[in-house]
Amino acid sequence: MALKEISTTQVEMGMYIHSFQGSWLSHPFWRAKFLIEDDEKLQAVRQAALDAVVIDTDRGKDVPAPAEAPPARGPALHPSLKARNQRAAAKAAAAPAAIRPAIRPMAARPGTSSVAREFGNARRTAGQARKVISKVFIEARLGKAPRVAEVAPVVEDIHASIERNPYAFSGLMRCKSEMEAIYKHMLSVSALMVSLSRHLGLSPQETRTAGMAGLLLDVGVSRLDIDLTDLDRGVEGIDPDLWHRHCYVGRDLLAAAEEVPEEVLQAVARHHELMDGSGFPQGLEDREIDLISRMAAICDRFDLLVSGAATGEPWDPAEAMRTMMGREGAYDPEILARFQEALGVYPVGSFVRLRSDRIAMVIDQDTSEPALPTVRAFYSITTGKHVKAKVIELANCFGEDAIAGIADLAEYGLPPAEDLREQLFTLGAKQAS
Repeated sequence: MALKEISTTQVEMGMYIHSFQGSWLSHPFWRAKFLIEDDEKLQAVRQAALDAVVIDTDRGKDVPAPAEAPPARGPALHPSLKARNQRAAAKAAAAPAAIRPAIRPMAARPGTSSVAREFGNARRTAGQARKVISKVFIEARLGKAPRVAEVAPVVEDIHASIERNPYAFSGLMRCKSEMEAIYKHMLSVSALMVSLSRHLGLSPQETRTAGMAGLLLDVGVSRLDIDLTDLDRGVEGIDPDLWHRHCYVGRDLLAAAEEVPEEVLQAVARHHELMDGSGFPQGLEDREIDLISRMAAICDRFDLLVSGAATGEPWDPAEAMRTMMGREGAYDPEILARFQEALGVYPVGSFVRLRSDRIAMVIDQDTSEPALPTVRAFYSITTGKHVKAKVIELANCFGEDAIAGIADLAEYGLPPAEDLREQLFTLGAKQAS
């Protein structure tokens, strides 16, 4: 391997990029190692606000000799996400109150792997990420702010899993786990933020920012005088004044770190703010709440309901989705609609009653039919017994079956939802291998 560090203006077609020198948020690529094969990638690298790039001359073109070097170029005009958002915020402040953040909805991109095949990868990713989050939390308790370089690989790995399959990582977060509740929540919200960003059509830099915000929303909890195991029983038993402090504490902690984007700081401080002004800690409303914070309010609340951290009892994902969709005025309606598209009317991991009097778990989605997911039927209501698991694509079963409603597992004496999900997802992963 022959590596050489060069400026972005020296990059040419045919060069193999080995790594970038500069901020993680200064370029539009999720992975650094690739061959420059088209003009779009070439211009993106040249215009990135990077200190330098490292090329591998064994795998691509070397730097031209001085006589053949291209003419010198002026500095690339590539405003950072922070500067762009500051200009947008200033423009919004001068605009009518009805103005909304620009959202570019896009069609969902299908993954390259099934939920079953990605489940094992997602488990490994979560295991590695847990170590990083645990370190961040422990150091935060000691007053040491996390650095972007420490948490960036976690967001990278979560994004890679979601690119392979949009639902596997979130499905894993609904399964039984020995992971501490707060760490699991942080990873889950980060994944939800990345998924939502994809459906909003956000840029790679904005998606990174959203994923990082989701990962660090509750870092301030580390500084509160509470027993973290109390969170397993829900936050309702914690003194509200104390609980509200985690928003300010987290923001102040991260503000002391290097390169943490302003959008992340805002989301940490505002992720419990609601559009109708009923949130906390400031009671902000509507135009006072930025885009990333609006996204965070939705993703954070959904996971708090599904994990049971909001009430002490886990909710079925479909019930949580239905409840949030019905809370008029609390969330940005356009972002909430994209969130439902990203996860489905019946998100992966939901338990449903079928018209055939069977209980099934949602294991995949049909992006063209959000209300008709793929399910795995495993229990007969008629006989009161488990049946051979059967996968049914409701969008393509020609009326063979349909969802009759959300299933109450306790009504049928079935195991807890987290245990069942673990069993059914693991079964699918074994069958796919």
